[in-house]
Amino acid sequence: MSESKKIFTTPKIRKFARELGANISKIEGSARAGRITEEDVKNFVNKNLNGPQTKEEIQVKSKFNHSEFGEVEVKDISRIKRLSAPHLLKSYNTIPHVTHHDEIDITEMEEFRNSLTDHNTGEKLKITPLAFIMKALVIALKKFPSFNSSIEDMNDGKITLKKYYHIGVAVDTPNGLMVPKIRDVDKKNINYISKELREIAQSCRDLKIDKKEFYGGSITISSLGGIGGRFFTPIINYPEVAILGVSKSTKKKIYLDNKFNVRTILPVSLSYDHRIIDGAEAARFCNEVRDNLGKNFAYKLAI
Repeated sequence: MSESKKIFTTPKIRKFARELGANISKIEGSARAGRITEEDVKNFVNKNLNGPQTKEEIQVKSKFNHSEFGEVEVKDISRIKRLSAPHLLKSYNTIPHVTHHDEIDITEMEEFRNSLTDHNTGEKLKITPLAFIMKALVIALKKFPSFNSSIEDMNDGKITLKKYYHIGVAVDTPNGLMVPKIRDVDKKNINYISKELREIAQSCRDLKIDKKEFYGGSITISSLGGIGGRFFTPIINYPEVAILGVSKSTKKKIYLDNKFNVRTILPVSLSYDHRIIDGAEAARFCNEVRDNLGKNFAYKLAI
C-alpha cells in the first residue's frame, strides 16, 4: 500500500495502531473496500514481531511535543523493560486472554504458616505465603495438565504437555519486572522453596542471575500482595498458557457455620489462553487451588 493511497478505517482503529507502534499506511485491510480492522492491526504487529522488522514498519511515534504544554523530563527506559516490551506485546497479541477472578479463604493456611517453628532452635520460621501457593498450584497442574502446556503453532494441531513443574515468580526490581523460575517445585518443601525465593529475588535485584533462569516455565505467579489492590489482569508469560495474579489478602466477615466469622480472604486473578483452556476448566482449576489452600489441607503442603 503506498503512502498516498487513501486509508479506510475508523479513528478508533487509527488510535489502536498508534498505541501499538504500527504504521497504518503499511497495513492491508481485509474488510470490504480494503477497510482496516482491529484484527488487521494485530496480525500486522504479530507478523512483524515474528519476522524481520524495520524502523519504518514498526516504530512508536509521539503525537505531541509534550514540552509545549509544560516542564518535562526525558529519561532512558531501563534495559530490562526495553527487552521485555516485545515479549509482552507478542504475548498480548498472540494469546486470546481471558481472566477468571476468585477469592480464596486462607484463614487456616495463615494460622498454620504463622505457627511454624524450627525443630532445633524453636525460632519462628519465616515462610512466605507464595511457597504454599506454589505447592497448591503444582497439585492443580497435575490434575489439570492443560495448564502446564505450550502451543507453538495452532495450525499444526499439536500441544506440548510438560511433565516438570517449574513455577515462574514475577520479581519487582529497580530495573523492572523479572520472572525467574523455581525448578521442580513438586520435589521441594515449603521451607526450601521460601529460602530459594528470597535468594533468587535478591539475585534479580543485584542483576546476578543467569538468563537461562527465565525460560522453561510451567505457569507464572504475579503477586501484588505486598503492595495492595484487589484484582487485575496479568499478561500470560508466552509460551506458557496461564498466569495466576495474587493480590493483597484482607479480613472479611463471612457467613460460615450459621454465623458470621472474620476470615482471611485472598483475591486471585487467573489469566488463561482461551485457545486451549475454556472458562469451565479455568473455574475448576481455581476451585482446586482454593481447596488446596483451604481448611485441613494447608499442612499437607508443608511436606
